[in-house]
Amino acid sequence: MGTFAAILLTLCVVAIAFAVCFALIKNFSLGVAALRRVCGDEAFAAQVRRLLSGQPAETPAPAPTPTSAPTPASAALRHDALSLLAVLQREARLLDFLKEPIEGYSDAQIGAAVRSVHKDSAAVIERMFGVEPLAAQTEGATMEVPAGYDPARFRLVGNVPAQGPLRGRIAHPGWKATRADVPEWTGRADASSVLAPTEVEF
Repeated sequence: MGTFAAILLTLCVVAIAFAVCFALIKNFSLGVAALRRVCGDEAFAAQVRRLLSGQPAETPAPAPTPTSAPTPASAALRHDALSLLAVLQREARLLDFLKEPIEGYSDAQIGAAVRSVHKDSAAVIERMFGVEPLAAQTEGATMEVPAGYDPARFRLVGNVPAQGPLRGRIAHPGWKATRADVPEWTGRADASSVLAPTEVEF
């Protein structure tokens, strides 16, 4: 055998030996890692026992897919203001009154119509919102506006002094709602803007 052939054979033997050693080291590292997990993970240890006994490993059940809560259809389809207008039309005919041209009617005719609309509209507002005066005092009473007042609760009119104390006369007591009981609308999406249905007589 020539010198070149001997060198080539030696290199092949070294390469094979290196590959075998690498595989052994890799498997040894895998075995150490598996041993550590077996000692601390009972479920993993059970899987290893099944494989060593010739049984197939158990396939873990897929995690349940999270389901989002259904969104109520009517909640996002109609604003409460539209529902309020619909009730005022249904019970007080408010829209009919406001949309009716009144130029050709006498004051007496308008007054008669207003009486009915006023009565029924007031009943709707009271039932839904329980409206009460904001100020405890009546119109004309003297009131001192506190420093740093909330503009939502007080509106100053007339000759307002540049500096306090802010003491004036109540021109309007204001209003506040004690509840908000607007009925929930359960209609279809394509009818969300309907304030009064079309009436067909037979």
